Amino acid sequence: MVVEPHPPIEVPEGASDSAPKPAPRRRDPANWTLAAGFAVVATVIGLVVLAWFVLYVTKGRFLKPTFESVASRMTERQVKVAGDFQFYFDIIDARFLADGLTISNPKWTTRPNFFEARHIAARIKTIPLVLGERKAEWLVLDGGRVDAEWDAQKRNSWTFGDPNKKGEPFRWPTIARARVTDSEVRYIDPALQLRTDVKVGDIAAGDTRIAGKVPFTGTGTLRGKPFTMEGALLSPNSTVAFGRTQFTMNARSGATRLDLDGVLPAATQIEGSDLNLKVRGPNIRLLFDFLGVAAPDTRAYWFTSKLTKAGGEWRFTRINGRYGASDLHGRMTISLPNDRLFLDAVLDSNRVDIIDVGPFIGYEPEALAAKGAQAAVAQTGGTPRILPDAPLRIESIRNFDAHILYKVKDFRNPKFPISNVDLTFDLNRSLMKLSPFSFEIAGGHLASDITIDARVPAVVTDYDIRLSPTPMAKLFAGFGVHQAGTTGTIKARIRMKGTGDTLRDSLATSNGRIAIILPRGTFWTQYIQLSEFDIGVFLQKLLQDKLKKPVQINCGLLGFTVRDGVAAADPILIDTDKNVMTAKGGFSFKDESLDMRFRADSKKFSLFSGQSPVGIKGYFAQPGINIISPQLLARGGAGLALGAVASPLAAVLAFVDVGDAKAAACGPVLAGAQASAMRTTKGKPRKDVGSARENRRQAGDRKQPDKLGM
Repeated sequence: MVVEPHPPIEVPEGASDSAPKPAPRRRDPANWTLAAGFAVVATVIGLVVLAWFVLYVTKGRFLKPTFESVASRMTERQVKVAGDFQFYFDIIDARFLADGLTISNPKWTTRPNFFEARHIAARIKTIPLVLGERKAEWLVLDGGRVDAEWDAQKRNSWTFGDPNKKGEPFRWPTIARARVTDSEVRYIDPALQLRTDVKVGDIAAGDTRIAGKVPFTGTGTLRGKPFTMEGALLSPNSTVAFGRTQFTMNARSGATRLDLDGVLPAATQIEGSDLNLKVRGPNIRLLFDFLGVAAPDTRAYWFTSKLTKAGGEWRFTRINGRYGASDLHGRMTISLPNDRLFLDAVLDSNRVDIIDVGPFIGYEPEALAAKGAQAAVAQTGGTPRILPDAPLRIESIRNFDAHILYKVKDFRNPKFPISNVDLTFDLNRSLMKLSPFSFEIAGGHLASDITIDARVPAVVTDYDIRLSPTPMAKLFAGFGVHQAGTTGTIKARIRMKGTGDTLRDSLATSNGRIAIILPRGTFWTQYIQLSEFDIGVFLQKLLQDKLKKPVQINCGLLGFTVRDGVAAADPILIDTDKNVMTAKGGFSFKDESLDMRFRADSKKFSLFSGQSPVGIKGYFAQPGINIISPQLLARGGAGLALGAVASPLAAVLAFVDVGDAKAAACGPVLAGAQASAMRTTKGKPRKDVGSARENRRQAGDRKQPDKLGM
């Protein structure tokens, strides 16, 4: 069989003689970028892992020169590590160790190094550090020395960088747990006049466990006053990082004691703390002297309170305690707005003893505690003085500002019943205001506004004191006034201004006016007629046992014009149903002397009248009264003469008063007007009240102390 060959296959012209190839695949840009990114990330992670592995294996010891160089450049201080150095990541948190670490001080400081450590090790939270927070899970420090100093230009040793840069507040890193041994901290602040040296840690400790307590002891001086302190941080013995830390501290300066204990959010964090404060001592002024705050003197005291720090404020809440025989409660905040100390307090007392108020105005607290009110009297140049002369503490006042609200429910006073005291005290750059300062007294209300300006070289005090109508029966009950027969009231106004940094000096240089007004009413004492200085009627009714009728007061004014500390009667005029009583003279704040002459002229016929001047002399602390005056003795002598030459009946003629006194117009009296405005009921000027010049001369002339003839 013959097989015929196939015919040849015709190939189209231009066709290749090879097999056809598939079309090439295009590259996707997104996939290429993703792959490249993964490669970069993998490379970075690899490098990081490699670096971490190298650091972990070598403990980063090879980084010591780099650490010294970078740290020195960033702080602009010399940073050195004399011994072993380690820096590596334990998983993600950094571990740091250095032996013989030193950080130098600026040249203006008194020591060469700001920080030294024989050994320091810490585990630092890396992620919070990246976010700007400084947290350490634990710290081990041995042989540490810290020199923290301020200078007069407000530079400090812990603000790194430019050595002339203004110092920044120190920010403690948050440390959850710590073990500190044989370490010391020195702190100097010339602005606060504070210098302290504190030893931290148990020097005898032989182990390096993180759990346990970190004790500290220290000595120092604050505003020239030495103090000592001791305490401990009681770190939590648990696996919970940044747990709440127990804290305790005891400090003392002389007889002043301070105890502090409670809980800190972390070992080095005070913000948000929950602490208990106890203080006690002989005088609270000694405690506030440490702050440079002018607090009043007190008798022995003790106080407790809760204490925390929040937003730059030290907050003392739930204050409870006593000073002397008085209690005190409330809250107080201490802050530093605009770098100036500011006290803000709301305080109250259920009962305050008058003896405890004495030191507030300058009386010596220990003497008051031992002698009572008698301690207020001092002998100066052979004469008794009662006005306090403790100087205003101007330098301390300049150091702070304050806003204090103080309320007292009951004021224990054996003479005057006082309650509901309400005081607002403001201090703004040496300008003090006690406004309002008010209280209830014997059924009346006393309100005052007192301003003390210590901004000027000579301290100026402005007094404005107002007493609303007050029942005399209650007000003078402690002085023998019978409440049943006394219906009269009394009101008063005092406006004065003086210079001087003591209460005595400000009153001794004061100018102004004092007006005490008696509206219509009755007044009854055990010795009624004696209150009107009608000695003849008093003796007559005393023998007849008829001292049972009150005195009817129509109106009365005890007015004084004060010039340069001398108060002259201007006028003293009391109109009763029987007499018109007047007085001349006055008193002096300069030497606390009294020199007044009272006289009662009868409106009615009086057979046995001894109406002659009755003198009040002596001093504020030791007043005296002289009823048997020369005028009365002269009447008695005239009576004896008449009796000798005529008859016994004629002897009584010397004591007869025809009763020609002119009743007073009560309008000017009740308005508190001056002597020149006084009138009779018929509108005629009164001639029996004397002129202000005459009375001032009598009250202020100490060269003739016996000019009244007494």
